[in-house]
Amino acid sequence: MTGSVGVVGGGIMGSGIAEVAARAGFDVVVREVDDVAKAAAKNRLTASLAKAVRAGKTSEVEREATMARLRFTTDLGEFADRDVVIEAVVEDEHEKVAIFRQLGKIVSPDCLLASNTSSIPIMKLAAATEHPERVIGMHFFNPVPVLKLVEVVRGRETSDETVEATVAYAEELGKVPALANDSPGFVSNRILMPFINEAAWALHDGVAEAEAIDTIAKLGFAHPLGPLALADLIGLDTCVAIMEVLHEGLGDDRYAPCPLLREHVEAGRLGRKSGRGFYDY
Repeated sequence: MTGSVGVVGGGIMGSGIAEVAARAGFDVVVREVDDVAKAAAKNRLTASLAKAVRAGKTSEVEREATMARLRFTTDLGEFADRDVVIEAVVEDEHEKVAIFRQLGKIVSPDCLLASNTSSIPIMKLAAATEHPERVIGMHFFNPVPVLKLVEVVRGRETSDETVEATVAYAEELGKVPALANDSPGFVSNRILMPFINEAAWALHDGVAEAEAIDTIAKLGFAHPLGPLALADLIGLDTCVAIMEVLHEGLGDDRYAPCPLLREHVEAGRLGRKSGRGFYDY
């Protein structure tokens, strides 16, 4: 496969997106905010690929070829020649809008501009560019190298050509694209977040302990992870941010974050990434 990809953000999601693109044969540039974050992104990708070799999911030769297709930068200007750019920064509307405003002035007129946002309306990001028809949502799922789904979110002004190109690109990455229209939380988080929130309420109200809630969900609903463990994996701060987007966008109090979720976030208990959430890691 040929083509060039830019990924804005080298965190857990961004590095995962960069990895699958590079493994699929694309030339990939990952942009981070500073040299420290840039080094962390490279280390994250290096560790992930080494783990894949140890697990027998890729070879040492393929690992080296993948790393050769990856480049790291702090300069958004290096995205001027990219065919596809995927934004994967923190779930904050103001930060994402600022990035799209910059990207709209940098990338070529034919570049596909995608966001990995899990809840923020695509139309708000598209409005920051001069070509909203080429802006679309590509919501990957964590861990990106493992999970096949990509929720492809069509904004109000997204063109048919952009949708078709995004679906084709997702398939080139070995993913399964599923189409959704632009709405707070799209399909996945409109369903998932109330589930996680209700589990937090059950814990808050003393209905059961965290382990019991997750065991009931895993064995009763055949879920690989319980909702509280899944929230820890996603990040409790991200869960609260998504719930707030749902609450504001849909105007329904059933989407208001459980106080226990807010308390954990305020205490710095963000889940796996901080070492503590509903569980200790």
